[in-house]
Amino acid sequence: MRVAVVGCGAVGSLFAAHLAQVDGVEVHAYDVSQAHVDAINQDGLRLVGEAELTARVRATTDPAQLPLCDFGVVATKSMFTGAALEACAHAFREGGAVASVQNGVGNEEVIAEHAERVIRGTTFPAGRVLEPGVVQMDTRGDTWLGPFEPRPASMSQVQRLAEAMTAGGMPAKALEDARGAQWTKLIFNAATNPVGALTQLTHGRVCELEGTRALVTALVDEGKAVADAQGIELDSDPDELVDHAARVAYEHRASMLQDVLAGRPTEIEAMNGGIVRFGLEYGVPTPLNAAIAALIRGLEHSWSQR
Repeated sequence: MRVAVVGCGAVGSLFAAHLAQVDGVEVHAYDVSQAHVDAINQDGLRLVGEAELTARVRATTDPAQLPLCDFGVVATKSMFTGAALEACAHAFREGGAVASVQNGVGNEEVIAEHAERVIRGTTFPAGRVLEPGVVQMDTRGDTWLGPFEPRPASMSQVQRLAEAMTAGGMPAKALEDARGAQWTKLIFNAATNPVGALTQLTHGRVCELEGTRALVTALVDEGKAVADAQGIELDSDPDELVDHAARVAYEHRASMLQDVLAGRPTEIEAMNGGIVRFGLEYGVPTPLNAAIAALIRGLEHSWSQR
C-alpha cells in the first residue's frame, strides 16, 4: 500500500509519521519547504509531545517525483488545495483515492476537480512544526472518513485507509456519511479558532473568560442552525467539545492563531466563510460568523498596510 501525504506541515506530518509505522505501508510526502523535506530525508520525521517517534518517509519538494499511489492524504491549508492537487494529480490517476483531513468545508470539491475518487475527512489531532523535520503533537483525537458523495471513493477504499491509520496509532472511523463529523469539527473550529486569533489567547484562556466563552457559544449556535437546515445530524455537540478541549488542550494555540502570529494568511474562508456561504444558500442568518470573518479579513489586510 502506497500513500502520498500532500502537505507535510503539522497535521500532515502526524499522518505521515504514524502511517509509516505500519508494515506494508510506503509513505511519500510532498511539501514546499525545502528545509523540512531535507531534514526528513536526512534524519527521519520526528514527532514529540503526545507521540514520541521517528519515521522514515520519502519526502520531496518536486511533485513530479511522487509515484503512483493507492491513497492520498491532503493536509495543506485550504487556500493551497487547488495548486497542490493540480501538481500531484498524476500520483492518483490509476484509481487512487484522495482524502482530505483539512479544516473547514469546500476542500473535497476542489480535490474532485483533479481526482476521480475522493474521501471526505475530518480530524482532531493537532500540532505545530518546531523546526525542520520535528513536529510537536499537541493533542490526540479521532479521524472520520467517508465517501465524498459527488465523486466517491469506494467504501472498501475508505475502510482500508481508516484501518491503516488506526494501525499506525491515529484512530480512524470509516462512515457511510461523514458530513456530521465534518460539520461538528467545522463548527468547533469556526467558533474557537478566530476568537483565539483575534485575542491571541490559547484555547483554554478563551474559554475561561465569560465574554469570549459566550461569543463561542453564539457562534456554535449559528453553525448548528446551518447544519440543521441541510439535514446534517452532528455526531456530537460542538459546544461540549469546546469545554473538553479547554481541559485537555488549555495552552494549545489554534492553527489560526499560529498563522496570525506568523503573519500568514488564515483559513477563514473555509471556516466561518463556509458557514456564511451555506447559511446564505439555505436561508439561515449568520451575522456573528460574518462579523468574525470580516474582522479576520481586516486583520490580514492590515499586514499589507504596515
